[in-house]
Amino acid sequence: MLPAQKIRFRRISYYISGLKETPRCMRKIRSISLSLLLVLVLSAEGAFAQFNKAYFYFVGRDFLIDNRYKEAIETLNILLRVDKNAYEGYFLRGIAKYNLEDLLGAEQDFSTAIEKNPVFTTAYQYRAITRSRLGNYDDALKDFQEAIDLRPDLPGPYYSRGVTYLLSQQFEKAIQDFNTFIRYENKVADAYINRGTAYLYLKDTTAAFDNYNQAIRTNREYPDGYLRRGTLYMAQNQYDLALEDFNKAISCDSTYIIPYFNRALVYEHQQQPALAIKDFDRVIEIDSTNSLTYFNRAIVRTQIGDYNRALDDYNKVALYSPDNVLVYFNRALLYSHLGELEAALQDYSKAIELYPDFANAYLNRAGIKYLLRDEEGAKQDRNIADKKIAEYQAKLSDSTFSIYADTSRRFNRLLSFDTKFTGSTFRKITGESTHITLRPLYKFTIERDTSVQRLDPERYYLDRVEQFLTEIKNPLLRLTNAESNIPTDSVLLIDNHIAEQLMRNPKDWESLFLRGITQSLIKQYTNSVNTYSTAIDQNPSNPFLYLNRSTTQAEMTDFISSIDNNYQRITIESDPVARLRNTTTRIFNYDDAIADLNKAIKLFPEFAHLYYNRGNLMALSGKYPEAYDDYSRAIELYPNFGDAYYNRGLVQIYMKDTRKGCLDISKAGELGVKEAYMTLQLYATDIDE
Repeated sequence: MLPAQKIRFRRISYYISGLKETPRCMRKIRSISLSLLLVLVLSAEGAFAQFNKAYFYFVGRDFLIDNRYKEAIETLNILLRVDKNAYEGYFLRGIAKYNLEDLLGAEQDFSTAIEKNPVFTTAYQYRAITRSRLGNYDDALKDFQEAIDLRPDLPGPYYSRGVTYLLSQQFEKAIQDFNTFIRYENKVADAYINRGTAYLYLKDTTAAFDNYNQAIRTNREYPDGYLRRGTLYMAQNQYDLALEDFNKAISCDSTYIIPYFNRALVYEHQQQPALAIKDFDRVIEIDSTNSLTYFNRAIVRTQIGDYNRALDDYNKVALYSPDNVLVYFNRALLYSHLGELEAALQDYSKAIELYPDFANAYLNRAGIKYLLRDEEGAKQDRNIADKKIAEYQAKLSDSTFSIYADTSRRFNRLLSFDTKFTGSTFRKITGESTHITLRPLYKFTIERDTSVQRLDPERYYLDRVEQFLTEIKNPLLRLTNAESNIPTDSVLLIDNHIAEQLMRNPKDWESLFLRGITQSLIKQYTNSVNTYSTAIDQNPSNPFLYLNRSTTQAEMTDFISSIDNNYQRITIESDPVARLRNTTTRIFNYDDAIADLNKAIKLFPEFAHLYYNRGNLMALSGKYPEAYDDYSRAIELYPNFGDAYYNRGLVQIYMKDTRKGCLDISKAGELGVKEAYMTLQLYATDIDE
């Protein structure tokens, strides 16, 4: 079988052409905190401002070289605030986003760089690479042609376009581009490997071998050359030669899992199951969620009679790839060997549910039903199987008819690493469920200030909010969605002090408001809500009192839900089959909290955070279109509202608009929401699906 066609790009950060080494003084001071950078840029004037632009550019570039991509984005954001025409800044930020798997955000930044400088060759090249990753091959090829037209002497675009031609199965054109690249640079092993792969797809194994050999001669410490040549030897049943190459690849990189995986296949062909299992063990040691390896190890363990461990492996596959029909079919066979007929029946039924034309599953389920004395059910399954077989035989010339209806096919053969195991290309998924929730509600709370946010000229500023903060006369008061950083014992002291003040003046709405905050922080939610209600009685036209009472009511609901398991949350699962789902069907009632926000919005319709909070509560109530509208209104009022972009992105993904959702989450990452790039990595492969 052919190996997985892993097309290797050079690290995109190395393509920053035309930039000199950072001056020594720059390297010494590039560790200055981003807070200080913000202070510097705000104090810059005249010629000094021009110097600062260069400084931020070089610091951002250094962060890229050090693979500190999020810090690079934050630094380059400062540059782009000062100079919105700094096309190099958009380009570098695009590189940072690309490396964070924010492909849509990278494409946008490269496009902006091109808009600012229409002859920016490298930006065309990297937008093309990004579009290729997104599966947009037509536009990618147009960009490559533009880059080549601008600078026909640069080798990089030929290499990258060759990769795109290879991905889009235009193999002759791929070979032509790799030929051109090699004429410029003949010491790049990947160019020979990719050209060899193109020849392999054209069935020219001699040329493929020649190119893999040349890759090895070019770099004898590079494992991919040995891996590709060894895999080709394995496909030709030259197992001893394949084994030598896989051994060499492993000696070059002991953490590279594919040589171990393929060597295990060789050992299995050579009837050495213990060695095969040892290599599969090593793959799982490096990548504990590799479903394909668990699947293959289960087959080998079954062959040697180690049924219980094989069952453990199949259970892992079912956990990590729950929509794969083969795991249920093979596990059912194993259950039948173990005499667990009911479990086997369930697995055959699951296989049929996933693939209704699976004739073998009907045949085997008929046998299980017969053993369970369900003769009528067995007869029905046998009749269905016979019908499926007849349909298959009538469509032997139809290449679209599924292999799973072929009753002569073996389903216990080992699968190669490039097998389409999950209905798409094989994906690594995390072993533990990763819950990604909405960014939290905003409220007024007390905390110690450790930021320089108020120095940011683009921060959200409303006179009415600032006047309220001044009116309360408490230096700890903040509008935030972060947890308070004041220790609980300190909060208790503050709460007691406010309580003493209220004993002297029980109708002081400002003290009531502050005590509502402290009571909420110590999770005395009922007392907090009642205290806010008393404050509202004294000052019914103040929207901020309704905001905090609303948030506390929502927090009280969440607190109750943490005790009650039957609670619906919007979450994204790391499992690609169940990425975003409700854990149950129960929805808690946020009506009172929403009613408070409705009242606050009537009193202060220009306040973006009110719409944001209502968007959250609408989403948690299952009203996703309404949530989308509220987040959009919040963004309209506050265009740099990163949390609103993030949550709107999640809601759009939930509503199956993954591309637009990822664009919003990309914008959130650009605006400083740290969780954004983890989320984008989960969805990078789903954008074009």
